[in-house]
Amino acid sequence: MSTTTVETSAADTGRRPADAPRKARRRGEHSRATSLVSHTILIGASLTALFPIAWLLFLSLGPDKDDYLHPGRIWGKMTFDNYAFVLKDTSFFDWLTSTLVVVLGTTLIGVVVAASTGYAVSRMRFPGYRKLMWVLLVTQMFPIAVLIVPMYQILSDLQLIDSYLGLILVNCTTIVPYCAWLMKGYFDTIPFEIDEAGRVDGLTPFGTFARLILPLAKPGLAVAAFYSFLTAFGEVAFASTFLLSDDKYTFAVGLQTFVSEHDAQRNLMAATAVLIAIPAAVFFYLVQKNLVTGLTAGGTKG
Repeated sequence: MSTTTVETSAADTGRRPADAPRKARRRGEHSRATSLVSHTILIGASLTALFPIAWLLFLSLGPDKDDYLHPGRIWGKMTFDNYAFVLKDTSFFDWLTSTLVVVLGTTLIGVVVAASTGYAVSRMRFPGYRKLMWVLLVTQMFPIAVLIVPMYQILSDLQLIDSYLGLILVNCTTIVPYCAWLMKGYFDTIPFEIDEAGRVDGLTPFGTFARLILPLAKPGLAVAAFYSFLTAFGEVAFASTFLLSDDKYTFAVGLQTFVSEHDAQRNLMAATAVLIAIPAAVFFYLVQKNLVTGLTAGGTKG
């Protein structure tokens, strides 16, 4: 009897591992096949995004303007002469100065106006506050070609043609509406009790906004600043229309000087484009910590 019991128990013990249920998959845990597919897709997307940058860098090392037609020949004659020519024999540093003045001025003024507008609409209920946001949205419906003529007339009357301030103000007309909506959505996620606590402590509405709300809105401000920076950095139509002096060209306009009616120095354009990308990359590095938070948080409330 005891022998049979021992044998049965041993047999049951030997079958338990095979009959035991499989370990439950945790939430968010993926199978190996799913992970392999997702990683393959991500790697492919990354290579697709990096390929144009790598190709531009490769073309910038070709010494001849027609090397882009025969890229295979660049391998045997790579040189940095294009970069030396751009830095020494062009107005690159004048373009850099103009670009920084326009971009930083646009970013500063645009973010300040957009943040104050978004905060006012988010917290205050003044007559027409809903219509104000819709008016800002409607302004984005007009194409640039339609706006250039009246803007040129206005800037001419104000004597702001061929001035940095004129271009900054024009850029703000396209930046502020979007950033105001963005900041309004982000301010909606900040509890209203913080404003009430500021008033209890004796702060004015502006003091509450500056000392309590803005520090909490850094991610949203980072997204607005990044959008403003990139928009002003790559803007061509307004800059080429309202800036007339060669020494006031921005990077986007300066690139056009390498293209004439009968010729195009594409090797110099590629080298200049690589150099132009450096300031944008540096700015992205400075604000990237807050970009993801700002992009997601602003969309949780309307």
